[in-house]
Amino acid sequence: MDIVILAVVIAVVVLGALGGLIVGSRRKKQLPPPPPAAPDITAPPAEPHVGDEAEKPREEPRRTIEEVDLPDGSAPVVVEEPPAEAPGIEIPEPTAGRLVRLRARLSRSQNALGKGLLTLLSREHLDEDTWEEIEDTLLTADVGVQPTQELVERLRERVRVLGTRTHEELRTLLREELLTLVGRDMDRAVRTEPEDRKPGIVMVVGVNGTGKTTTTGKLARVLVADGQSVVLGAADTFRAAAADQLQTWGERVGAHTVRGPEGGDPASVAFDAVKEGKEMGANVVLIDTAGRLHTKTGLMDELGKVKRVVEKHAPVDEVLLVLDATTGQNGLVQARVFSEVVNITGIVLTKLDGTAKGGIVVAVQRELGVPVKLIGLGEGADDLAPFEPEAFVDALIGE
Repeated sequence: MDIVILAVVIAVVVLGALGGLIVGSRRKKQLPPPPPAAPDITAPPAEPHVGDEAEKPREEPRRTIEEVDLPDGSAPVVVEEPPAEAPGIEIPEPTAGRLVRLRARLSRSQNALGKGLLTLLSREHLDEDTWEEIEDTLLTADVGVQPTQELVERLRERVRVLGTRTHEELRTLLREELLTLVGRDMDRAVRTEPEDRKPGIVMVVGVNGTGKTTTTGKLARVLVADGQSVVLGAADTFRAAAADQLQTWGERVGAHTVRGPEGGDPASVAFDAVKEGKEMGANVVLIDTAGRLHTKTGLMDELGKVKRVVEKHAPVDEVLLVLDATTGQNGLVQARVFSEVVNITGIVLTKLDGTAKGGIVVAVQRELGVPVKLIGLGEGADDLAPFEPEAFVDALIGE
């Protein structure tokens, strides 16, 4: 029995020893490799503490105080930027013969009148129906009733007496009669040079939308092109940016612009413009007035006030009424009302290149008894031309 117990104990001991060996070998296989050895890092030099000895300074080249440039205590140097270049002053196109140069533009819209008349007059038989068609053609072109009747009567008489039939003879006949109707002997010069004083004073009036401010600027170019110095008075203080627009026109040709606050008294601006024109020795003062509606009596009265205030300096030499040629007979209504308020001395017809209503030249002259002095033939800066009857009629009837 003892032997059996001893054998069991030995067996247990042997098994325990074998199990320990197996577990130990497994643990050795599962252990991770040892970490790499940390590199040797040199510690930075410690910051010096109070009481530590300072490092011995290194030898470096040094400058004496005489060698160092010190500020002298003057004002700091300011780098000046180059001044902005002012816009160059334009040299306007000479006005002599300007309408002749623009005749092609005028004839494009007005040729229908002349060609229509020549076609009718060239018929083999000029019966009553033909003469009525001639009247209708003239009335459609806004020549007006009375001028149309006069022209037709003279044409009928001359055709009957002279017996003209060739195209060239009819063209010559029509040209002569139209020149008579337009009025070749009227004084169409814009009066800007009074003999006894300077400056000449010109007021520009008209309703809204006729191109009045633009016409004033273009007229300044016409006068500058003729060698005159100009001052512009921006008395249209009611329309937004009207003064800016006029000043831009003036700057292009070197004309000085006098302006006031927006919504200010137009008469005061006009008065100051003439005053400055005198002081500057200018040849002409152009006064752009507000675009009065002819149906508003109060505004028309104010226009009369502007004229009266300006005349405290000197008489107004010229009052130009700007009319839109496309308005036709309605322009005559405007002309009548303005002539009652201020003494109109001349007409400026704008937008004459965009309408076949060239007969308005005749009608408005008959209505007011004053000549058309300037006509506008486009949007260009130099498209305002002195009115020349011969060139105008030649554009009407073509070559």
